[in-house]
Amino acid sequence: MKKVKWLLETVLVIVLSFPFAVLPRRTAVKAGEFLGLLLFSVWGGRRRIALDNIGRVLPLLDGNRTAECLTRDTFRNLGRSAVEIMRIYYGREGGIIDAIEIRGAGHYHTARKKGKGVLCITGHCGNWELLALAFGRSMGAFCGVARAQNNPYLNGVIERARASFGNTMLYKKGALKGILSRLNKGETVGILMDQAVVKEEGVVVDFLGRGAWTMKTPALIARKTGAAVLPVFIHREGGGHVITIFPEVALSRKTDTEKAVHEDTESFSRYVEDYVRRHPDEWLWIHRRWKRVPQ
Repeated sequence: MKKVKWLLETVLVIVLSFPFAVLPRRTAVKAGEFLGLLLFSVWGGRRRIALDNIGRVLPLLDGNRTAECLTRDTFRNLGRSAVEIMRIYYGREGGIIDAIEIRGAGHYHTARKKGKGVLCITGHCGNWELLALAFGRSMGAFCGVARAQNNPYLNGVIERARASFGNTMLYKKGALKGILSRLNKGETVGILMDQAVVKEEGVVVDFLGRGAWTMKTPALIARKTGAAVLPVFIHREGGGHVITIFPEVALSRKTDTEKAVHEDTESFSRYVEDYVRRHPDEWLWIHRRWKRVPQ
């Protein structure tokens, strides 16, 4: 029975997403923004989380928008991003990837020459799925770490689409062994590190003026393998997208491993924080980033 449900869900997703793929580009952009505003209206639980998150840190953000205005713009960006990915998966928007500007590519090539692998850290910023696809096509083989979809049929569709751009995936459960193996071979692995984790998986660092449980896995992996850690982000600019690859982040020199990992995690997280300050409507505010930490 569960297999039938999964199959029907997959068919429904394909049927509902196809119209966005065949629309003219300009119409698709407007449709994406409308989709985002529709989610803003009907997805009350996530809208309230975003409003609460933004309201608590609003004075630290770039611009003069109210919390409600910024929340609406966030949902509008999510809608546009979703439609862009739908169209790319259907083979309708290859041009959007070819037009992406990549800044700092030299930092990546320099890191690759070290031969110890590259660990790209990023967050749920901009169109992060597009970031992975474009990076795989333009910069070479790329392995992302993600949570598998609960529906295996839908997960298979997404996995095949990602693979068509040269990307492979490791799923969070049991991913550590695969990450270490790829880095030891000198390959590139990407990790999203901006969501709250449980105590055993992270450390508390300051994020937009509030303590937040933050994934320490990138720091542990970097220290174990010697892989170069490069922050990589995507944002909207001039009607298109820009990918920025930052220089390698120097690891802490503290001799105490626990303190060093904490300092590294803090350094990595600061890049996400800086992104949110500059592009507040392009971050995933609908996640409870500061949960389980008394403020």
